[in-house]
Amino acid sequence: MTSPDDDGLEAELMALAEVLDVPAAPPPADVAAAVRARLEQAAPDPSRRRPGPARRRRWGRSRWGLVAAIVVAVVALTAATPQGRAAVVHILRLAGIELRVGENGTPPASPLPLPGERTVTLDAARHMVRFPVKVPAELGAPDRVTVSDGSRIVSLFWADGVRIDQFEGLAPYFVKQLREPWPDNVGVDGAEGWWIDREHTISRVDREDGTELPLRLSGPTLVWFDGEVAVRLEGVKDKRRALEIAASLR
Repeated sequence: MTSPDDDGLEAELMALAEVLDVPAAPPPADVAAAVRARLEQAAPDPSRRRPGPARRRRWGRSRWGLVAAIVVAVVALTAATPQGRAAVVHILRLAGIELRVGENGTPPASPLPLPGERTVTLDAARHMVRFPVKVPAELGAPDRVTVSDGSRIVSLFWADGVRIDQFEGLAPYFVKQLREPWPDNVGVDGAEGWWIDREHTISRVDREDGTELPLRLSGPTLVWFDGEVAVRLEGVKDKRRALEIAASLR
């Protein structure tokens, strides 16, 4: 019989699974044994008398720490093995973007446009897509607007190199590849987001066959969900300024 605490831990582990992928291949035996030992050392002993409320609260506070420790152990131990070292790539997904931390992408020799990209007016773009197209009050009207990929993506451009892409983010469309450290997890006007503070390769996923097609090198980027719309803000080097622009989207 499971307790409410058990149910809570299961829910937390499921939430962690949403943002962390593990390699498809099974880990080497020594890695599995080491992780099992960590769990046995840290988890409460089920043969003992049921702990009181105070002890349960302490376990509740510490269990996310346990989960984090086990994840770190898996990554560290797997990276320590010859067969696992090259496979340690952390995959995070948010707002229609898959982020791969731990590998370098290879951008094309010259930047490539999105499929079917064409320049339109802002009003035309708003009539061509199924989601509301917003403009940041901090930047004012864009200098150029494009619609691409069968009217799935709207991109706004400003003369100083700032770019905002908006699209329905139900499935990964952009793939970003970068070396560690991990991006910053940030709050964007009440929503979850990532701040990537350095150059990285950006590719798109072909909707027909899933092929990844490199597009270009991307500069610092802020990624977040605005309702059900995925938004990526590129070209602002300062995180605080990027968050100000994001919060002014109207």
